[in-house]
Amino acid sequence: MSKRFWLLKTEPDCYAWSDLVRDGRTVWDGVANNVALKHLREMQPGDEALIYHTGDERRAVGRAEVISAPYPDPHQSDPRLIVVDVRPLAPLPRPVTLADIKADPVFADFALVRQSRLSVVPVTEAQWQRLLAMAGVASSAE
Repeated sequence: MSKRFWLLKTEPDCYAWSDLVRDGRTVWDGVANNVALKHLREMQPGDEALIYHTGDERRAVGRAEVISAPYPDPHQSDPRLIVVDVRPLAPLPRPVTLADIKADPVFADFALVRQSRLSVVPVTEAQWQRLLAMAGVASSAE
C-alpha cells in the first residue's frame, strides 16, 4: 500500500507542535469520534501528517510521520479506542491557516472544511502537495 497523508488536529494549549519536537515522538491519543477512529485505523508506518493547531490558531504548523501501526490505547479499557505513534519531521516554513485553505478551490471537498469537528482528517495527494506549496515547502519528494 502506498503512503497516505493525514491532518492531525491538536489544541496547542494541551499538546503543541513544539511539544512533539521536544518529545521526539508521541502517542497520538484522545481520539473518540468513530469517523476519526476509522481514519486512525487506516494509518500505517511511513504515512505523513500535518500537525494542525486548533483553537485561536487554526493553522497547520508542522509535518510528522506515523511510526507505528494502530494499536489499542494502553490507557483506556475500551478496545475501540486506538492510537498511533508519530514523530516530528519539520516545521512548516509558513503555517497554513484555515482561512487560506477555505479560500483555495482545491480544498472544496477537504474534510477539514466539510467536517470541521474531525480530529483526524485524510488528505489526498493533490491536497497534500498544495498544502506543502502553500507552506513554502519546495517538494515532498524524498
